[in-house]
Formats: sequence, C-alpha cells, structure tokens
Amino acid sequence: MVIAVPKEIQSGEKRVAVVPDTAAKLIKLGYTVHVENDAGLQAGFLNESYTAGGAKMFNDPKELYAGSELILKVQEPSLTELEIIKPNTTIVSFVYPAVNPDVVKSASSKQIRLLAMESIPRITKAQRMDALSSQASLAGYKSVLLAANHLGKIFPLMMTAAGTISPAKVVIMGAGVAGLQALATARRLGAIVEVSDIRPQVKEEVLSLGGRFIEVESDKSLQDERGYAREVSQEFLQKQQALIFKHITEADIVITTALVPGKKAPVLVTEEMIRKMRPGSVVLDMAVEFGGNCELSESGKTVIKHGVTILGEPNIPSLVATHSSELYSKNIFSLIEYLTKNGNLELDPNDEIVKSILINNQ
Repeated sequence: MVIAVPKEIQSGEKRVAVVPDTAAKLIKLGYTVHVENDAGLQAGFLNESYTAGGAKMFNDPKELYAGSELILKVQEPSLTELEIIKPNTTIVSFVYPAVNPDVVKSASSKQIRLLAMESIPRITKAQRMDALSSQASLAGYKSVLLAANHLGKIFPLMMTAAGTISPAKVVIMGAGVAGLQALATARRLGAIVEVSDIRPQVKEEVLSLGGRFIEVESDKSLQDERGYAREVSQEFLQKQQALIFKHITEADIVITTALVPGKKAPVLVTEEMIRKMRPGSVVLDMAVEFGGNCELSESGKTVIKHGVTILGEPNIPSLVATHSSELYSKNIFSLIEYLTKNGNLELDPNDEIVKSILINNQ
C-alpha cells in the first residue's frame, strides 16, 4: 500500500504529517512511502533524511497523489487537492467537519474517505494517537512566550537595589491540555496564575501545578464522557463572565483556550472587560480560528484595542514546527499501526476508534 505525504499548502502551516523517522517506521511496517519535495523543510527535515530511510521523493503533487492509496496530512485537504486525488483514497488529517462542510461534501462525492485526527477518542488504547493533546500542549507552552514577548513587564518577583518588581498576573481561561501547559509555563517563569474552567473536576490539577482556581458553581456536570467541556447556556456564560470580570481586569496577561468540540468557541472576554484592563496588558486568544473567546480578537492579526494588545494567532503549534511535527507524526504512526492488518489498512466500522474518526465511509 502506498502512502503519500504532501507539502502542506495552507497559509502559515509549517508542520509536516510524517517526519523521516516515522517514514522509515512505516516502511518497516510494510508500506511504500512517497513524499513531496520539501514537505518537511519548514519544520527542519530535509529531503535527504526521507530518502535515507527509504522514502521516494516527488516534485509534482498530481504524480504523488496518482499512485497513492493513503494520504497523511496535517490540515484538511483543500478543494483543489481533492480534485486531483483519486477515488477510494483514504486521507488522515485534522478535518473539523463542522467548520469545513464543503470539504466533507466534496470528499464524499468523490468517494474519498476522511479520518479526522481531532476526533481520536480519549480512551486508554488511543492515548498515543491523541493529536489534539500533543498539539495543544505545545500551543499552551508557546502561547505564554508569545504573550510575554508583548508585555512590557517581566514575569517573576525581583528585588533589586532600585526597588522591588511585583510578579506578573496571568489569567488562563480553560484548564484543558493547552491551559494546564500554559499554567505550568507561566508559573516556571515566575508569574501568579489564576485559571478558570467550567469543569470543577480540573480544580485539583490546577492547584497541583501551583495555580489558583476560579470556580463557577453549577448544579450539573459540564464535562462530557470524553473529558471535554460541554456547551453551556447563555445564562451560565453570563454568570461566569460576572465572576471572572474582576480577575481579568486586574490581569497583565489573559490567555483563552476554551473550545467546545463541533461548536463555535464561547465568548469569554468581552469588549467591556478589555476597556477595564490596564493599558499595556495582553490578551492571547487561542480559540481565534474557531470564532474566538475574545470579542475583539481577529484571526491572524495582532491588534491594540483600548490600550490592550490582542493576539489572534490561529495556528500556534506551527510556530514550533519541528516538535509539533514530531509529535503529530508519532500520533499518526500509532493510528496507522493500530489499523494495519496483514500489511494493509483495515477500517472496521464497529471499532470504537474507527467509529469516532471516520467521517464518511465510502
């Protein structure tokens, strides 16, 4: 079976789905691996590293796709790419069908199967395949560095002959993988960190990492069976906003990470909150590509509103492309290894992992 690894074409995407070490492992698993020239270049992986492991390089994407049966990508295939991919091909990538319905429709009409990496279930045997968590962890780390770079202050308490510098205060909205990594990173840099999440189950994790938990009381579970946050009512969001208003307006940095699978990101930071923040403060919206947690954030832009810098970086993992590619590649390999039976990819529609990630069974 032939695997194709194309160069990512989405603007700003520097990651590659398969790094050279993983390509070599796929070959040992019995696959033939074809890679587009310079597919890994922006992530720091040269063509020579792929060929050294047994992969074959291609210049023309049409030629690459023509001989492939399985395509491994980071971002969802574009409509242009789907035009040159043959029927009965399987594509493994992030898909986000709710955001990209035209991609799903086009793939279905062309009898192309889509396996969505963002839908890997949070169960024990799928942990090694959990690409959302691996990428979110890196994004959480990098988000703190990005925000710190725009803040005109340092993070730690510092006592000098000229006087004492108070530690920076960071508020993180959402205690998922990204939020907890952001918390750990900000604490290592010396900041005081407060974390808000609708799920009281995460309070212990926040406290164990040295954060302070901002708790919103609720009379029902706001965590689904997969461990993700449920969509909440507008009444609950208003209650949450009222509670965190004081915390946000006193913060030097606010990092928002709140997402609800398959839904538009909830607005947590309003324009009124931004108005009340101190001039020079920073807001980083990690949910900006899904509608945004901040009312004033703009995808792909850094803007200053009411004296506050608002960062709308839509693809933070791509900013650390080497490590994010390595981790994603390991996630992909674990999935392919799991699905490989007798040297071929087998998709059992009754398998709990396949059921979760198979978008359109052709």
